[in-house]
Amino acid sequence: MSRILIDGYNLGLEKGTGVATYARNLSYEIVGLGHEVDVLYGNRMSVTRNPLLNEVYFFDPSEDERIKSLEIMEQVMQAVHGPLSFRARQVPVTGRVITRAFQSRLPRFDRLYNSPDLFMRAQSAFKLWKRPSAIRMPHKPDLAHWTYPIPLHVKGRPNIYTLHDVVPLRLPYTTLDHKRRYLRLLQQLDEKATHFVTVSENSKRDLVDLAGIAPERITNTYQSVSIPDKYRTKPEDQVAREVEGLTGFDYKGYFLFWGSLEPKKNIGRMIEAYLSSKVQTPLVIVGAQAWKAEQELKLLGDTDSVYGSFERRRGARKRIIQLPYAPFPLLVSLIRGARAALFPSLYEGFGLPALEAMLLGTPVICSNTSSLPEVTGNAAYSVDPYDTQSMTNAIRAMNADADLRADYTARGTAQAALFTPEIYRKRLQGVYDRFL
Repeated sequence: MSRILIDGYNLGLEKGTGVATYARNLSYEIVGLGHEVDVLYGNRMSVTRNPLLNEVYFFDPSEDERIKSLEIMEQVMQAVHGPLSFRARQVPVTGRVITRAFQSRLPRFDRLYNSPDLFMRAQSAFKLWKRPSAIRMPHKPDLAHWTYPIPLHVKGRPNIYTLHDVVPLRLPYTTLDHKRRYLRLLQQLDEKATHFVTVSENSKRDLVDLAGIAPERITNTYQSVSIPDKYRTKPEDQVAREVEGLTGFDYKGYFLFWGSLEPKKNIGRMIEAYLSSKVQTPLVIVGAQAWKAEQELKLLGDTDSVYGSFERRRGARKRIIQLPYAPFPLLVSLIRGARAALFPSLYEGFGLPALEAMLLGTPVICSNTSSLPEVTGNAAYSVDPYDTQSMTNAIRAMNADADLRADYTARGTAQAALFTPEIYRKRLQGVYDRFL
C-alpha cells in the first residue's frame, strides 16, 4: 500500500468546480486501488499548539484569529532569498468537530494537511522567481498527484500533474489568466514533472501542439462518471416534487444548463437560440456568475433585442430562471427532471456534465467541438456552438419529438457505461504502476 498525495486547490471552493469533481473522484479511485490518500489544502487557518483549535480552524478559518508573524517572516525571507520550501502540517480530524455539512465536498482521505494560503503564496513566488516551489510534508508521500497546474512539487518523489486543457492559450479571450506566465508555468512543470495526465485525446493534442510537451510524457486517462445510487434511483415522484417546488416547472417540463457562467460556456448564444426557438418549455440555468457573466446574460434584460415586441420578449424571459447554486443532491434531481440538458460550450477538456446527464437518463444537446465528440460519441444531439440557428433547430426538435428524446436517452445510457469508475481506475493504475 502506497501513500498518494493530492491537492485541495479546488476542493476548498465552497461551490465546487469541474476540477473539484475530478479531484474528489480521484480520491475515491485511489482508495479503490488500495492506496492511502493524503490531501493537501491551503486554507487560511491559524496554527496553534492546541490540536482541537487546529481542527476547529480548518473548518472555520477565522481570519481575525490568524497567527501572522510566522507567515510575514516567511514572505520576507522568500522575497529576499527566492522560493523556499513551504511547510505543511497535519490537521487532526477526530470527529469532535461535526463535519456532516461538508460531506458532499470532502474527498476520501486518510490524512489531511494544510499550509496557510499555500496556493496563493506559491503563485506569488512563481510570479517573482519564475520557478515552482517545494512543499515539505511531515511524512513524505510515495507519489504526488497534482490535480491542476500548480507551481509546487514534493522533492525526491514522483510528481504527476493533471492538465485538463489549455484554454488560456486555445481561447485566450475567455479567461483572465496571465498568458505568458501560464505558458511559462507549463514549460517549468515540463522540466519538473515525472509525468502528465490529461482527460481527453483532444487535450493531449493541444498540450503537445501548444505547450510543446512530448506525447510520451502524457497519458490520457479520461474521467469517470459516477453518481451515488441514493440520488440516481430516488423515486420519480419525489424528484418531481423537488424540482416543481424549486422551479415552479413540471417534471420533464424544462430545459437545463448547469455550470459556471463564463465566456467559454457560450451562455449568450444558448439564450439567444432559446429565445429564437419560441418554444414554451422553460429554461433553467444553474450556475454562479463569473467573469463577463453580465455580458453572457444581457439578453435577459435587453429591451432593444431583435426578438419582436417588448411584451413578447418579456413573456419569453419569464420562462427563464437562473439559480446561482444547487447542492449536489438537488442538482441531480434537476438533471433527472429536465426534458433535455443544454451544453453548448465553446471548449471543454472533457465535458463531465454531458455524461452526468446521460447517466441520469436525460437527453443532451451539446457542441461538436473540442473533446465533446469523443466523449459523447453519437449519443448527443451535436450542434455548432458558434451557429445560433443550429442550436435553435436542436431545441425545437428535442422539445417536440418524444421519440427523439427516448432515442438519445437510450444512446446516452450506453455511452455513459464506457466511463465507469472501474474503467477509469484501470487507466489510473497503469500510470501509477509505472512510478510507484
